[in-house]
Amino acid sequence: MTTPKRDRTTRLIFAFAMAAMVTLPSAAFAEGQFDKMRAKIAAFVGDKMEKLGGSRVIYVVDSDALRESVVTDLRDDVYKILHDGHIAFSNLAIRDGGVDVKIADARGRDQLARKLASAAEGLPSHVVSVTDGGDGAIRLAPTDAASKARLNELVEDSIAMIEQRLKDADVQLVSVVPDGTDRIRIFLPGVTDPERITAIFARKVKVSFHPIDASMSAEQAQSGTPPEGSEVLLGFKDKRPYLVVKDSSKDSALDGEDISYAAPGFAAGTKDPVAQFRFNGRGARRFAHLTEESVGRALAIVLDDKVISAPVIREPITAGSVQISGNFTLEEANSVAMLLRAGALPGHLTLVEQQVVQPGAKP
Repeated sequence: MTTPKRDRTTRLIFAFAMAAMVTLPSAAFAEGQFDKMRAKIAAFVGDKMEKLGGSRVIYVVDSDALRESVVTDLRDDVYKILHDGHIAFSNLAIRDGGVDVKIADARGRDQLARKLASAAEGLPSHVVSVTDGGDGAIRLAPTDAASKARLNELVEDSIAMIEQRLKDADVQLVSVVPDGTDRIRIFLPGVTDPERITAIFARKVKVSFHPIDASMSAEQAQSGTPPEGSEVLLGFKDKRPYLVVKDSSKDSALDGEDISYAAPGFAAGTKDPVAQFRFNGRGARRFAHLTEESVGRALAIVLDDKVISAPVIREPITAGSVQISGNFTLEEANSVAMLLRAGALPGHLTLVEQQVVQPGAKP
Protein backbone atom coordinates (compact mmCIF):
# COMPACT_ATOMS: atom_id res chain seq x y z
CA MET A 1 0.00 0.00 0.00
CA THR A 2 1.47 3.39 -0.95
CA THR A 3 2.38 5.88 1.76
CA PRO A 4 -0.10 8.79 1.47
CA LYS A 5 1.61 11.58 -0.40
CA ARG A 6 0.75 14.11 2.31
CA ASP A 7 2.74 11.97 4.81
CA ARG A 8 5.68 11.66 2.45
CA THR A 9 5.54 15.42 1.92
CA THR A 10 5.93 15.92 5.66
CA ARG A 11 9.07 13.76 5.64
CA LEU A 12 10.49 15.60 2.63
CA ILE A 13 9.90 18.98 4.24
CA PHE A 14 11.48 17.76 7.49
CA ALA A 15 14.54 16.59 5.60
CA PHE A 16 14.94 20.00 3.98
CA ALA A 17 13.88 22.19 6.90
CA MET A 18 17.43 23.49 7.43
CA ALA A 19 17.70 24.47 3.79
CA ALA A 20 14.23 25.85 3.22
CA MET A 21 13.72 27.11 6.81
CA VAL A 22 10.00 26.31 6.60
CA THR A 23 7.61 23.61 7.76
CA LEU A 24 4.08 23.45 6.44
CA PRO A 25 1.09 21.41 7.62
CA SER A 26 0.90 18.16 5.67
CA ALA A 27 -2.87 18.52 5.26
CA ALA A 28 -2.32 21.69 3.21
CA PHE A 29 -0.88 19.77 0.28
CA ALA A 30 -3.09 18.51 -2.49
CA GLU A 31 -1.50 16.08 -4.90
CA GLY A 32 -0.57 18.81 -7.38
CA GLN A 33 0.98 20.91 -4.62
CA PHE A 34 3.03 17.92 -3.53
CA ASP A 35 4.40 17.50 -7.04
CA LYS A 36 5.29 21.22 -7.11
CA MET A 37 7.08 20.92 -3.77
CA ARG A 38 8.94 17.83 -4.98
CA ALA A 39 10.00 19.75 -8.13
CA LYS A 40 11.21 22.71 -6.04
CA ILE A 41 13.25 20.42 -3.80
CA ALA A 42 14.74 18.67 -6.84
CA ALA A 43 15.64 22.05 -8.38
CA PHE A 44 17.20 23.25 -5.12
CA VAL A 45 19.26 20.08 -4.74
CA GLY A 46 20.23 20.21 -8.43
CA ASP A 47 21.60 23.72 -7.90
CA LYS A 48 23.58 22.52 -4.88
CA MET A 49 24.89 19.57 -6.90
CA GLU A 50 26.18 21.92 -9.60
CA LYS A 51 27.97 24.09 -7.02
CA LEU A 52 29.26 21.41 -4.66
CA GLY A 53 29.35 18.25 -6.74
CA GLY A 54 28.12 15.06 -5.16
CA SER A 55 26.68 11.67 -6.04
CA ARG A 56 23.98 10.53 -8.45
CA VAL A 57 22.43 7.13 -7.84
CA ILE A 58 19.76 5.48 -10.00
CA TYR A 59 17.75 2.36 -9.19
CA VAL A 60 15.35 0.46 -11.40
CA VAL A 61 12.43 -1.52 -10.00
CA ASP A 62 12.55 -5.17 -11.05
CA SER A 63 9.11 -5.31 -12.67
CA ASP A 64 9.55 -8.97 -13.70
CA ALA A 65 10.24 -10.02 -10.09
CA LEU A 66 7.31 -7.85 -8.99
CA ARG A 67 4.91 -9.60 -11.40
CA GLU A 68 6.19 -12.99 -10.28
CA SER A 69 5.68 -12.18 -6.59
CA VAL A 70 2.22 -10.71 -7.25
CA VAL A 71 1.07 -13.86 -9.06
CA THR A 72 2.62 -16.08 -6.38
CA ASP A 73 0.77 -14.12 -3.70
CA LEU A 74 -2.44 -14.49 -5.72
CA ARG A 75 -2.02 -18.26 -5.91
CA ASP A 76 -1.42 -18.43 -2.14
CA ASP A 77 -4.45 -16.22 -1.46
CA VAL A 78 -6.63 -18.41 -3.70
CA TYR A 79 -5.45 -21.53 -1.88
CA LYS A 80 -6.22 -19.98 1.51
CA ILE A 81 -9.72 -18.87 0.45
CA LEU A 82 -10.53 -22.30 -0.97
CA HIS A 83 -9.03 -24.16 1.98
CA ASP A 84 -10.69 -22.01 4.66
CA GLY A 85 -14.02 -22.08 2.81
CA HIS A 86 -13.90 -25.88 2.43
CA ILE A 87 -14.29 -25.49 -1.34
CA ALA A 88 -13.25 -28.50 -3.39
CA PHE A 89 -10.76 -27.68 -6.15
CA SER A 90 -8.07 -29.18 -8.35
CA ASN A 91 -5.28 -28.19 -10.75
CA LEU A 92 -4.30 -24.98 -8.89
CA ALA A 93 -1.21 -23.68 -10.70
CA ILE A 94 0.59 -20.60 -11.97
CA ARG A 95 0.60 -20.37 -15.76
CA ASP A 96 1.54 -17.55 -18.14
CA GLY A 97 1.32 -14.72 -15.63
CA GLY A 98 -1.92 -15.87 -14.02
CA VAL A 99 -3.43 -18.54 -11.81
CA ASP A 100 -5.50 -21.46 -13.13
CA VAL A 101 -7.78 -23.55 -10.94
CA LYS A 102 -10.70 -25.92 -11.43
CA ILE A 103 -13.73 -25.67 -9.13
CA ALA A 104 -16.60 -27.94 -10.08
CA ASP A 105 -19.19 -26.26 -7.83
CA ALA A 106 -20.57 -22.98 -9.27
CA ARG A 107 -21.25 -21.64 -5.77
CA GLY A 108 -17.61 -22.26 -4.89
CA ARG A 109 -16.48 -20.29 -7.93
CA ASP A 110 -18.79 -17.40 -6.97
CA GLN A 111 -17.55 -17.47 -3.38
CA LEU A 112 -13.92 -17.26 -4.52
CA ALA A 113 -14.70 -14.32 -6.83
CA ARG A 114 -16.53 -12.47 -4.03
CA LYS A 115 -13.68 -13.01 -1.55
CA LEU A 116 -11.09 -11.74 -4.02
CA ALA A 117 -13.22 -8.69 -4.83
CA SER A 118 -13.68 -7.97 -1.13
CA ALA A 119 -9.94 -8.23 -0.48
CA ALA A 120 -9.30 -5.72 -3.31
CA GLU A 121 -11.88 -3.21 -2.09
CA GLY A 122 -10.17 0.18 -1.86
CA LEU A 123 -6.93 -1.29 -3.21
CA PRO A 124 -6.76 -0.80 -7.01
CA SER A 125 -3.45 -2.67 -7.13
CA HIS A 126 -5.15 -5.85 -5.88
CA VAL A 127 -7.96 -6.06 -8.47
CA VAL A 128 -8.10 -9.44 -10.20
CA SER A 129 -9.84 -10.46 -13.43
CA VAL A 130 -11.72 -13.78 -13.37
CA THR A 131 -12.20 -15.63 -16.67
CA ASP A 132 -14.52 -18.64 -17.00
CA GLY A 133 -12.80 -21.35 -19.03
CA GLY A 134 -15.76 -23.73 -18.99
CA ASP A 135 -16.25 -27.06 -17.24
CA GLY A 136 -15.39 -25.50 -13.87
CA ALA A 137 -12.01 -24.12 -15.01
CA ILE A 138 -11.30 -20.47 -14.21
CA ARG A 139 -8.31 -18.22 -14.75
CA LEU A 140 -7.37 -15.39 -12.42
CA ALA A 141 -4.88 -12.65 -13.21
CA PRO A 142 -4.04 -9.11 -12.08
CA THR A 143 -5.61 -6.56 -14.43
CA ASP A 144 -3.33 -4.27 -16.46
CA ALA A 145 -4.49 -1.33 -14.33
CA ALA A 146 -3.72 -3.28 -11.15
CA SER A 147 -0.24 -4.14 -12.42
CA LYS A 148 0.47 -0.47 -13.16
CA ALA A 149 -0.87 0.53 -9.75
CA ARG A 150 1.29 -2.10 -8.02
CA LEU A 151 4.39 -0.85 -9.89
CA ASN A 152 3.58 2.73 -8.88
CA GLU A 153 3.09 1.60 -5.28
CA LEU A 154 6.45 -0.16 -5.29
CA VAL A 155 8.22 2.92 -6.66
CA GLU A 156 6.57 5.18 -4.06
CA ASP A 157 7.27 2.74 -1.24
CA SER A 158 10.89 2.43 -2.38
CA ILE A 159 11.24 6.22 -2.34
CA ALA A 160 9.77 6.32 1.19
CA MET A 161 12.16 3.58 2.33
CA ILE A 162 15.16 5.40 0.80
CA GLU A 163 14.14 8.70 2.41
CA GLN A 164 13.67 7.09 5.82
CA ARG A 165 17.01 5.28 5.76
CA LEU A 166 18.84 8.42 4.65
CA LYS A 167 17.14 10.31 7.46
CA ASP A 168 18.19 7.60 9.95
CA ALA A 169 21.76 7.89 8.62
CA ASP A 170 21.60 11.69 9.18
CA VAL A 171 21.87 12.46 5.46
CA GLN A 172 19.80 15.64 5.26
CA LEU A 173 20.33 17.24 1.85
CA VAL A 174 18.98 14.86 -0.79
CA SER A 175 16.48 14.59 -3.62
CA VAL A 176 14.74 11.24 -4.25
CA VAL A 177 12.33 11.33 -7.20
CA PRO A 178 10.73 8.96 -9.73
CA ASP A 179 12.50 8.77 -13.07
CA GLY A 180 9.98 7.44 -15.58
CA THR A 181 7.66 4.61 -14.55
CA ASP A 182 10.14 2.23 -12.98
CA ARG A 183 13.26 4.18 -11.99
CA ILE A 184 14.28 6.20 -8.96
CA ARG A 185 16.88 8.98 -9.14
CA ILE A 186 18.80 10.14 -6.07
CA PHE A 187 20.94 13.31 -5.91
CA LEU A 188 23.24 13.80 -2.90
CA PRO A 189 25.10 17.14 -2.92
CA GLY A 190 28.53 17.05 -1.28
CA VAL A 191 28.55 13.23 -1.00
CA THR A 192 31.51 11.73 -2.84
CA ASP A 193 31.23 8.08 -1.77
CA PRO A 194 28.02 6.72 -3.33
CA GLU A 195 28.98 3.16 -2.32
CA ARG A 196 28.43 4.10 1.34
CA ILE A 197 24.98 5.43 0.47
CA THR A 198 23.88 2.43 -1.61
CA ALA A 199 24.96 0.10 1.22
CA ILE A 200 22.30 1.77 3.39
CA PHE A 201 19.55 0.52 1.05
CA ALA A 202 20.86 -3.00 0.54
CA ARG A 203 19.73 -4.22 3.96
CA LYS A 204 16.33 -5.86 4.22
CA VAL A 205 14.10 -4.89 7.11
CA LYS A 206 13.72 -7.92 9.38
CA VAL A 207 10.21 -8.68 10.62
CA SER A 208 9.86 -11.53 13.11
CA PHE A 209 7.56 -12.87 15.83
CA HIS A 210 8.80 -14.38 19.10
CA PRO A 211 7.01 -15.86 22.14
CA ILE A 212 7.88 -14.04 25.38
CA ASP A 213 9.98 -16.16 27.75
CA ALA A 214 8.32 -15.91 31.19
CA SER A 215 10.86 -18.11 33.01
CA MET A 216 12.49 -15.00 34.49
CA SER A 217 12.07 -11.24 34.26
CA ALA A 218 13.65 -9.43 31.34
CA GLU A 219 15.53 -7.21 33.80
CA GLN A 220 17.10 -10.26 35.46
CA ALA A 221 18.10 -11.69 32.08
CA GLN A 222 19.53 -8.34 31.01
CA SER A 223 21.72 -8.02 34.10
CA GLY A 224 22.67 -11.70 34.18
CA THR A 225 22.54 -14.52 31.64
CA PRO A 226 19.38 -15.17 29.55
CA PRO A 227 18.05 -18.75 29.49
CA GLU A 228 19.40 -20.91 26.70
CA GLY A 229 17.42 -20.33 23.51
CA SER A 230 16.24 -16.85 24.57
CA GLU A 231 17.59 -13.31 24.22
CA VAL A 232 16.87 -9.80 25.46
CA LEU A 233 15.55 -7.24 22.95
CA LEU A 234 14.66 -3.62 23.63
CA GLY A 235 11.35 -1.92 22.91
CA PHE A 236 10.94 0.21 19.78
CA LYS A 237 9.53 3.16 21.73
CA ASP A 238 9.78 2.48 25.46
CA LYS A 239 13.33 1.01 25.27
CA ARG A 240 12.37 -1.45 28.03
CA PRO A 241 13.87 -4.97 27.87
CA TYR A 242 11.87 -7.98 26.63
CA LEU A 243 13.00 -11.58 27.09
CA VAL A 244 12.02 -13.40 23.91
CA VAL A 245 12.47 -16.90 22.53
CA LYS A 246 14.88 -16.96 19.59
CA ASP A 247 13.76 -18.10 16.13
CA SER A 248 13.66 -21.89 16.14
CA SER A 249 11.15 -23.09 13.53
CA LYS A 250 11.72 -22.49 9.85
CA ASP A 251 8.14 -23.53 9.21
CA SER A 252 6.79 -20.56 11.15
CA ALA A 253 9.52 -18.07 10.19
CA LEU A 254 8.16 -14.89 8.65
CA ASP A 255 9.77 -11.91 6.97
CA GLY A 256 8.87 -8.74 5.07
CA GLU A 257 8.09 -10.69 1.90
CA ASP A 258 5.15 -12.32 3.71
CA ILE A 259 3.44 -8.94 4.18
CA SER A 260 1.26 -7.82 1.26
CA TYR A 261 -0.14 -4.59 2.73
CA ALA A 262 0.63 -2.23 5.61
CA ALA A 263 -0.67 1.21 6.56
CA PRO A 264 -1.25 3.44 9.57
CA GLY A 265 -4.78 3.57 10.95
CA PHE A 266 -6.83 4.09 14.10
CA ALA A 267 -8.11 1.60 16.67
CA ALA A 268 -11.86 1.12 16.39
CA GLY A 269 -12.68 1.83 20.03
CA THR A 270 -10.06 4.28 21.25
CA LYS A 271 -9.14 5.92 17.92
CA ASP A 272 -5.49 5.62 18.96
CA PRO A 273 -2.99 5.46 16.06
CA VAL A 274 -2.04 1.90 15.09
CA ALA A 275 -0.03 0.14 12.41
CA GLN A 276 -2.05 -2.47 10.55
CA PHE A 277 -0.85 -5.03 8.07
CA ARG A 278 -2.00 -8.05 6.12
CA PHE A 279 -0.10 -11.23 5.28
CA ASN A 280 -0.14 -12.90 1.88
CA GLY A 281 -1.42 -16.49 1.75
CA ARG A 282 1.88 -18.08 2.77
CA GLY A 283 2.39 -15.60 5.59
CA ALA A 284 -1.17 -16.03 6.85
CA ARG A 285 -0.71 -19.80 7.10
CA ARG A 286 2.59 -19.47 8.94
CA PHE A 287 1.23 -16.80 11.30
CA ALA A 288 -1.83 -18.94 12.04
CA HIS A 289 0.47 -21.82 12.96
CA LEU A 290 2.60 -19.55 15.16
CA THR A 291 -0.39 -18.07 17.01
CA GLU A 292 -1.92 -21.52 17.50
CA GLU A 293 1.24 -22.49 19.39
CA SER A 294 1.21 -19.23 21.38
CA VAL A 295 -2.37 -19.11 22.72
CA GLY A 296 -2.31 -17.77 26.28
CA ARG A 297 1.20 -16.36 25.88
CA ALA A 298 2.54 -12.95 24.92
CA LEU A 299 3.96 -12.80 21.39
CA ALA A 300 6.55 -10.14 20.63
CA ILE A 301 6.27 -8.44 17.22
CA VAL A 302 9.84 -7.53 16.35
CA LEU A 303 11.02 -5.09 13.70
CA ASP A 304 14.78 -4.87 13.10
CA ASP A 305 15.46 -6.47 16.51
CA LYS A 306 13.26 -3.95 18.34
CA VAL A 307 10.01 -5.04 20.00
CA ILE A 308 7.10 -3.04 18.55
CA SER A 309 4.43 -4.68 20.68
CA ALA A 310 3.95 -7.84 22.77
CA PRO A 311 0.22 -8.68 22.90
CA VAL A 312 -1.17 -11.79 24.63
CA ILE A 313 -2.59 -14.21 22.02
CA ARG A 314 -6.14 -15.07 23.10
CA GLU A 315 -6.94 -17.29 20.11
CA PRO A 316 -5.30 -18.34 16.83
CA ILE A 317 -5.20 -15.56 14.25
CA THR A 318 -6.12 -17.19 10.96
CA ALA A 319 -7.49 -14.30 8.87
CA GLY A 320 -4.04 -12.95 8.07
CA SER A 321 -4.75 -9.37 9.25
CA VAL A 322 -2.94 -7.88 12.25
CA GLN A 323 -3.22 -4.55 14.06
CA ILE A 324 -0.29 -3.31 16.14
CA SER A 325 -0.82 -0.81 18.95
CA GLY A 326 2.04 0.60 20.96
CA ASN A 327 1.05 4.01 22.30
CA PHE A 328 2.11 5.40 18.92
CA THR A 329 1.81 8.90 17.58
CA LEU A 330 0.39 8.96 14.04
CA GLU A 331 3.88 9.66 12.69
CA GLU A 332 5.28 6.64 14.56
CA ALA A 333 2.44 4.40 13.33
CA ASN A 334 3.16 5.54 9.78
CA SER A 335 6.89 4.90 10.26
CA VAL A 336 6.23 1.35 11.53
CA ALA A 337 3.86 0.65 8.61
CA MET A 338 6.39 1.97 6.12
CA LEU A 339 9.13 -0.23 7.57
CA LEU A 340 6.82 -3.26 7.38
CA ARG A 341 6.12 -2.50 3.72
CA ALA A 342 9.81 -1.95 3.03
CA GLY A 343 10.78 -5.40 4.30
CA ALA A 344 11.09 -6.93 0.84
CA LEU A 345 11.89 -3.78 -1.16
CA PRO A 346 15.68 -4.17 -1.58
CA GLY A 347 15.04 -7.42 -3.44
CA HIS A 348 12.99 -5.49 -6.02
CA LEU A 349 15.56 -2.73 -6.59
CA THR A 350 18.50 -3.01 -9.00
CA LEU A 351 21.31 -0.47 -8.92
CA VAL A 352 21.96 0.79 -12.46
CA GLU A 353 24.14 3.83 -11.79
CA GLN A 354 26.25 5.33 -9.02
CA GLN A 355 28.39 8.23 -10.15
CA VAL A 356 30.35 11.05 -8.55
CA VAL A 357 29.42 14.39 -10.14
CA GLN A 358 32.18 17.02 -10.09
CA PRO A 359 31.44 20.65 -9.12
CA GLY A 360 30.38 22.74 -12.08
CA ALA A 361 28.88 19.78 -13.96
CA LYS A 362 25.18 19.53 -14.68
CA PRO A 363 23.72 16.81 -12.44
